[in-house]
Amino acid sequence: MQLPRFRGPDDEAVSPFATFVRAPNPGPMTLEGTNSYVLRAPGSRGTVVVDPGPSIASHLDHLASFGPVELVLLTHHHPDHSEALAEFAAQVGAPVAAVDPAFCIDRAPLMDGEVIEAAGIEIEVMRTPGHTADSACFVLADDGDHGSVLTGDTILGRGTSIIADPDGALGPYLESLGRLKAFADSVRGMVAVLPGHGPVLRDLGSICDDYLVHRADRLDQVRRALARLGAEASVGEVTDLVYADTDAAVRPAAEASVRAQLVYLRGRA
Repeated sequence: MQLPRFRGPDDEAVSPFATFVRAPNPGPMTLEGTNSYVLRAPGSRGTVVVDPGPSIASHLDHLASFGPVELVLLTHHHPDHSEALAEFAAQVGAPVAAVDPAFCIDRAPLMDGEVIEAAGIEIEVMRTPGHTADSACFVLADDGDHGSVLTGDTILGRGTSIIADPDGALGPYLESLGRLKAFADSVRGMVAVLPGHGPVLRDLGSICDDYLVHRADRLDQVRRALARLGAEASVGEVTDLVYADTDAAVRPAAEASVRAQLVYLRGRA
């Protein structure tokens, strides 16, 4: 079964269980905007909303219009995903579940491997720290022929995710990619990727391979920068070499990733 192609700003059913609704908050870090998802089985009246996103009334009203919300889920705490969390939960009268207890409302924190039953579907929680310490992915094993995974910012629809040091860390991120790759390899077919930003992707396994290669390449670049600049080179100096062509608007993100890479490499020295 071929998933519908991702088209743009209007909401669209991107899998049998998931409808994508893009928030109107485009920017250098959010790409076209934050991807919110409305989940439910065909015929189910209730819904699960993942990452309600920014506090924009028209966006929240649209998410609420799909039907009664049984549960709100959060992939991670960054404001472009969580800003409207309490506001939306109050608007629709639904509990909120997240890894971080500070973001939970009338619901216990999410546990790795937990299976949630809501809106006629089963949602398995896979904790995937790295982008942030509280990052989680949501596995919909029965979504279409081979399932889908909502990846938040652990995997993006375009480009690669940052490691938000000091909250995020490269070691756990690589382990998280390995877990997602292992899950994809266990499925006989392509698992769809429903990311937190950018277009829907078709093959989780190949995307994980690409991400792991990219991370290995970046680490090699940082090693070469340190060989040139000296072992105690600053984050700024390394960023100047490794991310020389990076737009100034995303310079802080590049520096966060360099810090994470330096922590990783120096911890293994």
